[in-house]
Amino acid sequence: MQDAGMVQDAGMVQGGAERDGSAVRDAERWARDVRTLRVIGAGAMGRGIAQLAAAGGVTVELADVRPEAVRDAVEYVSGMFDKLVAKGRMSAEDAAAAKGRLRPVGEPLTPFGECDLVVEAVREDMETKRELFAALEKACPPGTVLATNTSSLPVTAIAAALADPSRLAGLHFFNPVPLMRLVEVIPGARTAGWIPDALAALVRRLGHEPVRAPDAPGFLVNHAGRGLVTEALQILSEGVAEPVDVDRIARDVLGLKMGPCELLDLTGMDVSHPVMESVWTGFYTEPRLRPSRLGRARLEAGLLGRKTGAGFYAYADGVKREPAEVAAPADAERRPVWIHEDAGAGGGEPGARETLGALLSAAGVEVESGDEPSGRAIVLVTPYGEPGGAIAVQDGLPVERTLGVDPLGGFFTRLTLGVHPAVDRAAGRSAVAALAATGRPVSVVRDGPAPVAQRLLASIVNVACGIAEQDLARPADIDTAVRLGLGYPRGPLEWGDHVGAEVVLDILEGLSAGTGDPRYRPSTWLTERAGLGLPLTETGTRPADLLS
Repeated sequence: MQDAGMVQDAGMVQGGAERDGSAVRDAERWARDVRTLRVIGAGAMGRGIAQLAAAGGVTVELADVRPEAVRDAVEYVSGMFDKLVAKGRMSAEDAAAAKGRLRPVGEPLTPFGECDLVVEAVREDMETKRELFAALEKACPPGTVLATNTSSLPVTAIAAALADPSRLAGLHFFNPVPLMRLVEVIPGARTAGWIPDALAALVRRLGHEPVRAPDAPGFLVNHAGRGLVTEALQILSEGVAEPVDVDRIARDVLGLKMGPCELLDLTGMDVSHPVMESVWTGFYTEPRLRPSRLGRARLEAGLLGRKTGAGFYAYADGVKREPAEVAAPADAERRPVWIHEDAGAGGGEPGARETLGALLSAAGVEVESGDEPSGRAIVLVTPYGEPGGAIAVQDGLPVERTLGVDPLGGFFTRLTLGVHPAVDRAAGRSAVAALAATGRPVSVVRDGPAPVAQRLLASIVNVACGIAEQDLARPADIDTAVRLGLGYPRGPLEWGDHVGAEVVLDILEGLSAGTGDPRYRPSTWLTERAGLGLPLTETGTRPADLLS
């Protein structure tokens, strides 16, 4: 078991501070030598943590105020090991050994023997956790590390109940624990300097991926996740698109596994909206994190999502009923298409005219090649961070025949057509038919200060840049947390580099100018790196680097 002396290494943990080599070695030695941990709370999270640890070679003491919950948890975890054996993912010998490492001990304060770590996974209530840890501090050996699996409560506030708050840190697993590889390691303001590294090393030993998260509202994953859902709700509140359109664009153009509206339905508005409000108020009403009135209204109406059978979608036996794709108008007049080469002040996608033109031509659509459109042609513009209608006005194009097609994603999957109020309806129907002829699904949405996919992506990147700007987490940890915790195809900073920091900045500046809303204020992290030509994923040189 870890000796008490190591716990007294107080070095305060700061966001990106370097730890000395001896502290890192001590942390790794502690993680390697961990033999016993006690999990308090035998619910879904406690069971998952117990399964992970027992499979990883650690003896797990299971405790709960309800004796029957401990018994059920041992049976459940043992059953999970049996299922893994049946699927060929675990040998019978390893399963038997893992089951042997499960020890039901009953009450949380059952006398301790050798115990290296206590992980609390009780209900998300501050007073409950504080009272538990105050009692644990007196009951467990002085060298035992204490960890809370809180998903939202401040670690520093929980640790304040201890005589020695340096012993406690956050260790936030995600449900289901065995499958969700990410674990947030959260030092409190007074957590001993070696403990975060030690917990991270233990997480790696158990086969999961740790990231160091700040003891700030939402920690890391829930903070970064506000970029997608709050902007989706903002788009809906403006009447730009229907929930199914936003989800389809998010899945097909951005490559997300799940659109923001179906994600909110899955987690439940009773869970998601309070988190949005908590993170927003926790950062003193930072506009980038602002929730939507729609969330509060749907919460009060009981439109919680899958759990109530109704949310943004209707559900039958838990299965989402998604509306069918709307077919292109069969009676639309076939008209030639002319594609604008320059998308105006917002900047155009290089080669967009050629790419979209080739796609339409291959589908049998007549594409005009002159310097100006003919009197019958549908005019398509490919805007970044600018309304298609505004481009038509400023560039002298026929407003009634001009529509915007989002170039983000290169037109390879779904095509998004933006319709402004001055579009002639017959011309618009011809535009929809022309795009549908390519075989791509077409989403028809309202023209706005930027296309839907661009708004979602810019918000995702900008929120992550704000986290990096405040030194709340390292760029690599931000990207890892979002990839593993939220299932995005790229980390948000990696994504910004892939699209181009200058492009993201163009979108945000266009949104800011077009709406006047401070939620689109570009992060300094983004503006600096776009101006200096530095990747968003790199910290760059800091003052301390010149003095070390």
